[in-house]
Amino acid sequence: HVQLVESGGGSVQAGGSTRLSCATSRAIIGDSYCMAWFRQAPGKEREGVAVLDGGGSTSYADAVKGRFTISKDASKNTLYLQMDSLKPEDTAMYYCAADPRWLGLIGDYNYWGQGTQVTVS
Repeated sequence: HVQLVESGGGSVQAGGSTRLSCATSRAIIGDSYCMAWFRQAPGKEREGVAVLDGGGSTSYADAVKGRFTISKDASKNTLYLQMDSLKPEDTAMYYCAADPRWLGLIGDYNYWGQGTQVTVS
C-alpha cells in the first residue's frame, strides 16, 4: 500500500516562500520511483508543477521554473517542493504523486496524496 501524505500548505503573502513536504515510504522515495508535484486551482485542470525521477533529474513547468525547487531527503522518506517568489496565481491544491514509470509532468500517476492547500494573496 503506497502512502503519500502532504503537509506544509497554508496562506502566504505574494513574494513570500513556503515549503511543501510529502512523506512516504523508503521504497517510494528510493531510485525506482518517479515523484512529482501537481496542482489544481478552482475551475482549472490539474497541471504538473515539478518532477524528480529516480536518477535525480528534475523538470519544471514553465510557470514555476526558477521559482520552485523539487528535492527529496531519502533519510527522511520525504519529497519537498520549495516555493519562492510566490504569486497569487500559484494558489491551488497541491498534490504529491508517484509512479514506477517515467511519466513527466503530464502522466497519469498511479499514486496520489490527499493534497495540501496553498493560498497566495
